[in-house]
Amino acid sequence: MAIQITGTRLSGGSEHQHIVHLWWTNPATGETGDNSRAEIVAWIEDKNGKAFTDDGRGNRADVAVRTPSYGAKYLQTHADGVWTNNLLALPRR
Repeated sequence: MAIQITGTRLSGGSEHQHIVHLWWTNPATGETGDNSRAEIVAWIEDKNGKAFTDDGRGNRADVAVRTPSYGAKYLQTHADGVWTNNLLALPRR
């Protein structure tokens, strides 16, 4: 199953490390939901989950887990071999 991330909530700053909650849609089923960053990280790592963003013009970026040298794991998009800011461009909730 692949989900499209459609919105984020940040707390304590404006970088990827500050994303605390994400909203998503499953394009295959129309199901929607929301989960904490930790839940999405665990789903990607433990359940082989796939997530992505789409800008509505066909530009898709995969969501990947980043593991910093200190602090909690976080999510960031990766497209064409480059880490991108697509998650930060999504609507805030």
